[in-house]
Parts: sequence; C-alpha cells; structure tokens
Amino acid sequence: MIRRCLDGLYLGAGILAALFMMSIGVLIVSSVIARLMGSYVPGLNQYAGYAMASSSFLALAYTFRAGGHIRVNILLTHLQGRKRWLAELWCLGVGAYLAAYVAWYSIRMVRVSHMLGDVSEGVDATPLWIPQLGMAIGSTLFAVCLVDRLVAVARGAEIEKAGGDAAAVE
Repeated sequence: MIRRCLDGLYLGAGILAALFMMSIGVLIVSSVIARLMGSYVPGLNQYAGYAMASSSFLALAYTFRAGGHIRVNILLTHLQGRKRWLAELWCLGVGAYLAAYVAWYSIRMVRVSHMLGDVSEGVDATPLWIPQLGMAIGSTLFAVCLVDRLVAVARGAEIEKAGGDAAAVE
C-alpha cells in the first residue's frame, strides 16, 4: 500500500512537472504574440522562469524512480556482491542526506519569504513564496524518493547495473 502511494505521489509530481513544462511554452508563445501585436504583458517571462524551476524540481523524484537520472557508475561497475551493495547504500545515503538538506532549506526559504512578505522585483510583484513552493515540494519528494530507494536496497532489493539490468545482492 505504501509503495503504491509513493509511486502515485512521484507520478503526480511528474505530471505536475509536465504541466509546468507545457505552461512554459504557452507563456513564451503568448509573450511573442503579444509583442508582435505591439503589446507587452508584464510578468510573462518571470512566470515562465517560475514554471521552469517548479518543473525541474517536481520532476526529480519521478525521474529518479524511472531510472532517468544520469548515474556515474565508473566505480560501481567494477564491484560485485556485498561490496557493490555497500557502495550503493553509501551513494544513496549521501544522496538522501544532501537532498534532505536542500529540502530543509527550501522549506525554510518558503517560510521566511512568506513571513517577510517578500515579492518579486518584477512589475507583477508576485509573492515569492508561491513560486518557491515548487522547489520545496520537489526537493522534499526527491529526498523521500532517495530514502525510499535506500531502504529498499538495504532490505535486499535488486541493484541496477550500468546497462539498466538488475543484479541480485549476494
């Protein structure tokens, strides 16, 4: 049940990231059309930037779960059995720690921006905590995803080889 909930959460964040990605295209095309018509809509470029940041962070967990992140396997490909398993645990542990660190400070940034009433410098004066939410939520989900994988590998889940094949832990 927990596995289905987490996978659903990662998928939901991935879908949201895709929607933000599509909104970037809509915002840029709208900006170009407005300029061709001799008009200027303030804030469109800033909103496209906010959508790009949200899209990038919200896609992290889904992409990791789908195996789409680039992984450096120079050392891991030469390890087998228990050494490979320990190295994988170490990598996931460090990654989870760093992702949790980013998540903690992203959430803190949203809280402080909201508390101070921080707004963007553009003419739209968007409260900054709103676009910062995408980063906070995405980085938190990525940290959860890394801890999820760390626990799975620690419990004996298969470890991926360089070519995407799975290797059983010996």
